[in-house]
Amino acid sequence: MASFALHGFNHTGMIVTDLDRAIGFFRDLLGFEVLSRAPRDPALIGRMTGLPAPRIEIAYLQGPGHRVELIRYATNGIRGIEQPRVYDDGAAHIALDVDDVDAAVAAAAEHGVLPVGEIITIDAGPNKGRKVVYLQSAYGLSLEFIEAGR
Repeated sequence: MASFALHGFNHTGMIVTDLDRAIGFFRDLLGFEVLSRAPRDPALIGRMTGLPAPRIEIAYLQGPGHRVELIRYATNGIRGIEQPRVYDDGAAHIALDVDDVDAAVAAAAEHGVLPVGEIITIDAGPNKGRKVVYLQSAYGLSLEFIEAGR
């Protein structure tokens, strides 16, 4: 048994290459509120990440029941690695309940967030019977839309 207590989730963080577009997606399409947006101390972030003096800007956005942290490193791409696909080891995504998956996909496309496959209906598990789709943007967002039960 752990010698500490979990108090809950704080946020989900995502590295993005275009902070303005990522903020616009969450704010303008999903209605998230921008809580803060500011650069951080490179020396402090370097101590945390192991990257020498990285220049970063962080935005926190609050949505219904969840906070998102969007991080833009000025050093993006220094290793030449492509964005992970939704099925790559270590890939992560945010799953959002929406009332209409088809409408949400159409609206997301206007923000450069596109499906990576088909909209399907889940056949097992806690989301059985619900429509679902994975989406990604070229600027670093990986999401899943799940149609809320009617």
